[in-house]
Amino acid sequence: MRGGGGRGGFYRGRGRGGPPRRGAWGGGGGGPPPQNMGMGPPLSAPIHGPTPFAVPLNSTPFAAAVQPNKQPQQGQKPKLSDKQNQPSTQRHMVLHQPFDMIPVQEAHFPRVGEAPNESAFQQCLVKRSQELTPLPEEQTLLSNLVTKVQNAVEAIIVAPPSNFEVAIDEVKQVGSFKKGTMLAGKNTGDLVVILKSLPTIQAIATLGQKVIENIKAADAKEVLTLIPGEDGVLVKSSSACVRLLIATIPPNLRQLDPELHLPFKQLQMNLAMVRHTKWFEEYASHSSVKVLVRLLKDLKTRFIGLSAISVWMCDLLAHYAVMNTADGQPLAINTAFRRVLQLLSAGLFLPGSLGIVDPCEYGQKRVHQDLTLEEQDAVCYTAQTLLRVLAHGGDRAVLGLQGGGATMVDRDMSIWDGVVVTPSDQAYEPLSDHEQESMIVA
Repeated sequence: MRGGGGRGGFYRGRGRGGPPRRGAWGGGGGGPPPQNMGMGPPLSAPIHGPTPFAVPLNSTPFAAAVQPNKQPQQGQKPKLSDKQNQPSTQRHMVLHQPFDMIPVQEAHFPRVGEAPNESAFQQCLVKRSQELTPLPEEQTLLSNLVTKVQNAVEAIIVAPPSNFEVAIDEVKQVGSFKKGTMLAGKNTGDLVVILKSLPTIQAIATLGQKVIENIKAADAKEVLTLIPGEDGVLVKSSSACVRLLIATIPPNLRQLDPELHLPFKQLQMNLAMVRHTKWFEEYASHSSVKVLVRLLKDLKTRFIGLSAISVWMCDLLAHYAVMNTADGQPLAINTAFRRVLQLLSAGLFLPGSLGIVDPCEYGQKRVHQDLTLEEQDAVCYTAQTLLRVLAHGGDRAVLGLQGGGATMVDRDMSIWDGVVVTPSDQAYEPLSDHEQESMIVA
């Protein structure tokens, strides 16, 4: 299968007896999947709705993209419309829904024996979640600094200083601290400052200095450091940090000068963080979702193949795995954690997958479209390896608990209860320069 996107490449298929090929629908073999796969009724995906899931096609996922048109009868002259509507040799990729066991398990895959006892695995998940959760003292120190910085910015909004060229529209708390998914040891809060004026580099530095002055005016003993960055400024104390992420009102985005103002893409990302936080607080505030987000963020920091997954992708994956069920009841954390690995292994973030629709963007954009083809492949084969390790008793190694055995299970061969687990290898191979030139000439 040819790789889509801006970079050329292909997925090399594997014969029988080898690892399952990744490309069609994430399962083994090379044949097409069942027509409906028992995925249940289609799910809606409004822009700001609670279900940012892919919309299954009403017909078979692999229906022909181009249907032949009716040909004129013998002796009848072809009409102009018939000539224009001749079937094209070009075929278009039809998006497919990766296999998901949870919605169809009871109806199509009933259990014939007793369910395995996963109390030990669930205890490991709870223990790891507790290790990743910041201590109350850490959260209190960060909360105090966030409040001070936000009050300093709001004071500028209410009573702008004389000859102060920076006009502020509003300030919003965003990020992991606001959503309640912050990791231990990462004591950083985020505030998005939306400007009415153009976000020049000099204006941002001036704003940061004024915020420091306002804080010290209220507490002269406060020792703060101001560190400029590409997305704004960082206000740092001895125990916590607050990032002031700069954005601007949408009409100003058309007036940006790359040499004078912050990058356009960075400003868009900062505005998107406001929408992401609002959506998460409204639809993904369940405690199991927050626990799973922490576990996924930790997972992507320890396994390089998952490092390309963004925090926003972790939020949507956790919400999907916990809340998208047949009866509407949230899943237990052990089932949801395994479901994430199953979905990624089945090709949820591969080219041609329906994936997860971004609920905060227009145009039915899939969140995995921001990943390169190499990153999509790495996410898939890393998840496959971790899922096999998990299935054979390597849960402590996957979770990163002490005494969990091999720490590089995604790269090195490991043995679990007498079963040898060999890491999956990449299926995507970029085309060489010569092959790309040949395709262009053809």
